Amino acid sequence: MRLYKNTYAAVLAGTFVIGQLAAGLAPGTVQASASSIPSANMAAAVTPKISPIVIGSGVTASLENVNIWTQTGGNILTYTVKYSNAGGTGANLVRYFSRVVTPEGSVIPGTPVTADALKKKVDANETLQVTYYVNVGQSESLQGMKIAMYVWDPKTKGYLRQAGTFAVPANYSTTVASGKSLNTLMNDIPVTAAAESLQIFKFSGKVYAKVGLSLTNKGSKVLGDPGYTAYLVSASGTSFELSLSSTQDGYKIQPQEKKSIYYLAEIPAYLKTDNMKLLFTQKDVTLKLELPGASFKLPAATSPNLVVGNGAIKTIIVNSNTIETKLSNASVYADKASAAWSFQLELKNTGNKAVTLPTYELAVKSAKGRTFPVNAKALNGITLRPLEVKVIPLTASVPLEVEQGTLQLQMIEAVGQELPAPTAGTETGGTSGTPAVSGNAVGKLTFPIAYFTIPYTLRTNVQQGQEYRTTNPYGTFSYSIQSIQRYPWKDDDIVIARLKLTNTQSVTLSLPELKGALKLNNLDLTSSTEIIMDKESAELAPGSSAEIDVLTKIPYAEEFSALNISLYTTENEEKKPFLALSTSSDMNSVTTIERGGNYIVAEKGKNSKVQENRTTVYSSSSTSKIIYTELLMSNEEKRQSSLTRLKAYYRTADGQFYEAQSSQSAGLAAPGGKQMVTFWAKIPGALQTNDMSLYLGTGITGGKLSEAGQEATGYVNVASLKLNPVTPVPVQNLGQISIFPYNFSVIRSEGQISEGSDSMSIEVDYKLTQDHSYDTDALDHKLVAKITDPFGLTQEKTLTLGTDLTEGDNNTYTLSITRGLYKQLKGGSYKITLYDEFQGGRIELGQQIYYLIYKPLPVIVKDEK
Repeated sequence: MRLYKNTYAAVLAGTFVIGQLAAGLAPGTVQASASSIPSANMAAAVTPKISPIVIGSGVTASLENVNIWTQTGGNILTYTVKYSNAGGTGANLVRYFSRVVTPEGSVIPGTPVTADALKKKVDANETLQVTYYVNVGQSESLQGMKIAMYVWDPKTKGYLRQAGTFAVPANYSTTVASGKSLNTLMNDIPVTAAAESLQIFKFSGKVYAKVGLSLTNKGSKVLGDPGYTAYLVSASGTSFELSLSSTQDGYKIQPQEKKSIYYLAEIPAYLKTDNMKLLFTQKDVTLKLELPGASFKLPAATSPNLVVGNGAIKTIIVNSNTIETKLSNASVYADKASAAWSFQLELKNTGNKAVTLPTYELAVKSAKGRTFPVNAKALNGITLRPLEVKVIPLTASVPLEVEQGTLQLQMIEAVGQELPAPTAGTETGGTSGTPAVSGNAVGKLTFPIAYFTIPYTLRTNVQQGQEYRTTNPYGTFSYSIQSIQRYPWKDDDIVIARLKLTNTQSVTLSLPELKGALKLNNLDLTSSTEIIMDKESAELAPGSSAEIDVLTKIPYAEEFSALNISLYTTENEEKKPFLALSTSSDMNSVTTIERGGNYIVAEKGKNSKVQENRTTVYSSSSTSKIIYTELLMSNEEKRQSSLTRLKAYYRTADGQFYEAQSSQSAGLAAPGGKQMVTFWAKIPGALQTNDMSLYLGTGITGGKLSEAGQEATGYVNVASLKLNPVTPVPVQNLGQISIFPYNFSVIRSEGQISEGSDSMSIEVDYKLTQDHSYDTDALDHKLVAKITDPFGLTQEKTLTLGTDLTEGDNNTYTLSITRGLYKQLKGGSYKITLYDEFQGGRIELGQQIYYLIYKPLPVIVKDEK
């Protein structure tokens, strides 16, 4: 039989000073001091009258508090002798002796316990109590015991004269009767004590006893721990050390306060529980003995029903404060081969003091007794102020093969410390008394508190646009799904759910730093889920809302029908659920912006408006071309702002997507200022561009809006901007050519060829101005000039605007073309064709024919004489 050792054992009887054993522990029939100890309220035990013995002139001895307690090294008998001195002078106790006579005839001298060892004298008209102990070997009963009193007398043979003998009556008992209370001292403080209850519980194949004791502090000081140990003793004498309930660890009893103290022990299933008693002992450290003290007969054992009905409140007592507990918001959904359960444990402190909860173990229990773990770290060690309510979110995973409609949440109290293992060869804990302790810890005492019925409720299929309510540790909110979208990202698709969270309380609520997890059908995408939320939305005033984007990436060919969304926070690397929901709502189509419409960026401090400036197509090769779009992005803020970084994909009418490259200024935009943002992509040459649109959004990096210089990992707030592709018509003169952000004008061009020369020189007078209305990043546009000579032969020259051609109103650029054929030229014309070249693709801007001036060699005239 296992013995339950209690590290707080002492706290337990931190309850009484019942009498005077070892500084104050004795049954109620013993008064520690005739002047200071109140007598019992009523008869506490069967204590037949034992007549006092005269041991000297005016000195009598009375017997009180006879107890026996089993020990491994021999059973210990204790008894208290009260010396009363009615004489006029003090009586020296060194002249008086007591000896115990066992039924077997052994005579054993009594020795004072350590606390009474220095008591040597009884003053005149005073009384004094001295407690003695004797090792009576294997004797287990008080029946037949005698205590003989001796007086030192030099005239007597052996110098000891027997003054008389106390015979312990057969029906003698110091145990307080069931239903009766005991007035006594504890730590020199008067208290009233009474045994309240004995409850028997069965849990995990074991049987546990819970003993209740009420204590009332009748003094004017706080009642502390006197250091006693408690035992549950059966009718046959088998004893089990009790552990103080962890909900009362370190308790204090205020003056005039009454508290119920509970102790726990594991007992054998076959043990009879009638006529049990609660016994307190105290260690005499010097003697290395455990001395018996007060005992209480316990009422009949009961087996309480710990099942808590659906939605019902279960009250638990923690340090004499009542805590109301309730299981709420239970829901479940299938996750692969398991049922994923979520529920909340609501706690309310209805007492008038702050309470710190002890350690509890939680598990989901099936009807067949199988248990599945529930992480209870969020529950343990929390402190509840008076009237404070806390909501603890809990989750559990239960195999689908288990019947889900009969589950219970079991709440287990883990009592204080590791348990000692039983001594080898001990089967029942000893036929009388407590077995020896081996000291080998084998486990801790766990004890059931409640079995909450878990209602079988499938997780609500949340519909878009509808509002739902939830309560969690951070407050009460309403929430809704605003939209669910899917759009391309490189080789994948982005799936994004936009949630709206509204504070429905009358106080400001603080949101924690949230993280997200998405599951599509049974595909868990937690590791790749990102959450986008404005930091300023973390503080929600009453009635205000926050929008939260939860997104992940999936293979573009992946299909799914159900979406599970979880928001959570982490504390000390532990996940704490915030909100969980499921939906099978259809995907929202991306918002369409008609041609010429505006794409709006609504971000705090970054509000802007985006409009198409032009879209065109550059011819690249016979098999490919480049689609190119310029957007004007205007700053709608009232001060300088770093505009959001835009990301885009081109979409064809039949749903093909092409990732767009971009160029965007990194500078700040002035209020009302505009930036040019360009996008382009290489597409098949045969692809029709008339009905193309641009999937446009704001870039994100690491869960935040992208900044200049950061590579975007995704994009949000996506809309489809219908494009208006325009094919420029080449002009027939070069007087005004636009190549963003420049305007180029040829003022005059003249070509010259000299007679007999193989080089043709061309001079171009031009004007080049830059449009500074918009901020733009450096663009890779080049001006290509193709020269077609009088023979129809061509030569190209690539010119970089701003470098090869400089800004100004009257600049000149010259070039020379050399060919052997040119020696034959006598004049003619040449044509200049200009192209806008971008990323290897070209658009013809215009052309013009200019005349070639022929310069013959000068004629040399000879002088004739």
